[in-house]
Order: sequence, then structure tokens, then C-alpha cells
Amino acid sequence: MPHSPESVLKSLREKQFAPLYFLQGDEPYFIDQIADYIEENVLSESERGFNQMVMYGKDVDVSTILSNARRYPMMSERQVVIVREAQEIQDLNNKQGQELMEAYVKNPMPSTILVFCYKYKTFDGRKPLSKLLDKLAILVESKKMYDNQLPEWIAQYVKHKGSQIEDKAVQMLADYIGNNLERLTNEIEKVLINFRQGEEEGKITPAIVQKYIGISKEYNVFELQKALAVRDVLKANRIIQYFEANQKANPIIPIIALLFTFFSKLLLVHHSTDKSERALAGVLKINPFFAKEYKIAAVNYPLPKVISNIHHLRVADQHSKGIENISGTDAQILKELIFRLMH
Repeated sequence: MPHSPESVLKSLREKQFAPLYFLQGDEPYFIDQIADYIEENVLSESERGFNQMVMYGKDVDVSTILSNARRYPMMSERQVVIVREAQEIQDLNNKQGQELMEAYVKNPMPSTILVFCYKYKTFDGRKPLSKLLDKLAILVESKKMYDNQLPEWIAQYVKHKGSQIEDKAVQMLADYIGNNLERLTNEIEKVLINFRQGEEEGKITPAIVQKYIGISKEYNVFELQKALAVRDVLKANRIIQYFEANQKANPIIPIIALLFTFFSKLLLVHHSTDKSERALAGVLKINPFFAKEYKIAAVNYPLPKVISNIHHLRVADQHSKGIENISGTDAQILKELIFRLMH
């Protein structure tokens, strides 16, 4: 069974090293996090010159990688060999390359830490090599994080960095940036640096997130969602006019995605037998603070209208990607969408 990224990082911090790591999956953030930790922390600066090597999959074959892995370290207890973009190693997908790998997995060089960064995919689990890696190496599967997992992950990340953040600010980061963890951590770090330099006290608030990430206080997708929830037509139209004037900062596809998530959650509200704010928070996987907004929206949008709106969002998504869209600009698509959602 694959190891979790968290458990592997914990072992590395405790200086428990294995001879072979195979890091795979469609979330590159955790793969880079583990590989970077090994690259920066296993060897001292003086040892790295002779005993640390970073290769790239498109430039090497399996034989070359393993030849380097079988070298003895020089004036050091161990050596580190990291293969970045390992998914591009051409002969790793043929019989000969896999047989070479199988032989090494069965008998790895104990003084070498060999790391494969196999990004955006997973190795075929039916292959003998995959089964050997699972059994004899540290196999990590780095999966994309689901949207409902993001708020807790953000809160824990900020806590780990020695700060605190309000629930509304957490949700704002999750909704605005999404599950691209590399971008998400970069934006959080930007907030943390400015937050500390400004000697702010207390928790990170939505106002601080807006200030340092560049989200307009009045005209952003969260305010658009609120306007839709209460069916405030005037405010919704003001926001989309602002979006039209600032299209680069407000691309249509993320807006549609967020609104699709919102109306999908309204479906769950309508089908929930217990509509208390606490119960809805559990069903929707959100903080109870936000459950009231969904209760109000469920009153304003009966179930047939919610279903209709999900259809409108799917059509708008297709149009924004050029499917069955003859001449509509993104601004025109968004205007028509908001009109159909609210009427």
C-alpha cells in the first residue's frame, strides 16, 4: 500500500532514510516537497559536491540512472540521486528498462538514496515493477486534493507556519485559488510575509487576504455568489460590469466553476432532511459560519430552479471553451449566464 506524503516527510525529518523512493501521482506539490527535502537536508553542503546528483528523465535512461545509483559515496556515509520528471524516461515503459529496475529494487545500493519523481500519472499497478516498488521501496501516491479538503489543509498549513487564520479567510483562499497547491502555498506565503512584516496582531482576516492577494473588496466572485444567494440583481450586475472591465484579473472559467460548486451544494441542501445550520455544514463540508448563506439561497432558488441553473452553468462552460459558441465574448457569456441564473 502506498505511503502518504505526510508519513514520508515525518520519517525524513526524523532522519529515517530508505534506499529507494518512487513518488508518483497527479499532484506535483507533494512530490516536489519530498524530493526538495531530500535534496536540501540529507547531505551537508560540503558532501553534496561529490555525492548528490540531479537528473532529468528526458536526458537519461534506466541503465544510466542505476549505474550512478550503484556508485559508492566519496567521503560521506551516503549519496543522493534524484530523477526529476521521471515519467519522461523512455525505456522505463519497455520490458528491458523495467527488468533493470526490478533487479535494482530487489537489491538496492544501501548507501544510495535514489528518488524518482514520476509526475502527473501513476505507474501501471498491474506491472511486476509496480508491485515490487509497493513491497520493497517507499512508494508514494500524491493525489489531487478535493475541494472540500482544502479549508482544513489551509488552516493546518497556516498553523504549521506559526499563524492563525479566520474561517472566512480560509474559505476565501480555497474558493479563489482552488486546489492548485503550488499556487495556493505561494499566495499563503505572500500573505504571511506581509502579515508579519506589518506587525499585524491576531488572526489573518478576509481583509488581509483581499489586501495582499489582490482580491477587490466589493467586486469579486465571493461577493457575486452572495449577491446571487440573496437575488440582489443590481449588485450582481455591478460586479459583472467590473469583471468585464478587468477581464485578465477575473477569467470566466474559474467564476463558472465556483458558481457551479455553489449551486451543486444547493442541491444537497434541498435533499437534506435536517436543514439546521450545523447539519448542513456537515453535509456540505463547510464551516457552520457559511451555512446560513446556503439556507437563504435554498429559499430563493427552489429545487427545479437549481437544476435549471446547473444546466445554464454547463452551457456557459461549454461556450467559454468555444463549444457551440458562434460569437459571444466571455463578458457576453457571463452577462447572459447571470441573467439566466437569477430570472
